[in-house]
Amino acid sequence: MTSLSSLTRPVFRPAAERFHSRLDWLDSWHSFSFSNHYDPAWMGFGPLRVINDDTIAAGRGFGMHPHNDMEIVTVMVEGELSHRDSMGNGEVLRAGEVQRMSAGTGVVHSEINQSERPCRLLQIWIEPSHRGIPPAYEQKPFSPSEDWTLLIDPSREAGAMAIDRPLRLWRAQPGAGQRLVLPQEEGHHYWLQLINGAGRLDPSDGAPGSLERGDGYGFASGRNGGDGALFGLTALDQGADLLLFELD
Repeated sequence: MTSLSSLTRPVFRPAAERFHSRLDWLDSWHSFSFSNHYDPAWMGFGPLRVINDDTIAAGRGFGMHPHNDMEIVTVMVEGELSHRDSMGNGEVLRAGEVQRMSAGTGVVHSEINQSERPCRLLQIWIEPSHRGIPPAYEQKPFSPSEDWTLLIDPSREAGAMAIDRPLRLWRAQPGAGQRLVLPQEEGHHYWLQLINGAGRLDPSDGAPGSLERGDGYGFASGRNGGDGALFGLTALDQGADLLLFELD
């Protein structure tokens, strides 16, 4: 796992170098070590332990399975996914919606695509601040815009959800040619994940020139563009869709 306190240079995770799991019903790309895929250099980025980009075939999915002491956030990208759990929740998660589940002392759940077409989602695992908390569940629709839409926030600002970690998560879908300033707060670290499309980062020491679908980029606060302006990204096409994590 990347220790954020020792991070001296940005971290770039090209999409093609992620781990890949392929079954007859599942196509999954793992930004960090997951399941049978293990690399000590890619155990996570601070408390961010898993980013799985999953495409699930129609009528298939994950049967009942357990989790504990993990904050699990699911960002639905395409289609829909039916969720059931041992807390009594039974919900359909649709494109544009976000689910957060505190596994805490233990929860068992299933995730099945009961529709007639494939679905795609990003499932994110984050280490909680506390162990042994009661399990909890929440699901909300969000409408990403060309600017940043707050999905996760400790104070639930702007209708965001909160998890057991002082972490913020934004989503944006900028138009082609639009430049987004990457929010930065002193002393924090950030992970940028491209869901779709492509973007060009401002010139900065250690930054890749551009990011494409599936690429990830971790960096510390205080990064500026080559002209001294706030560090940003310019969308290269109309399909750009990105997540930005602010980590403690």
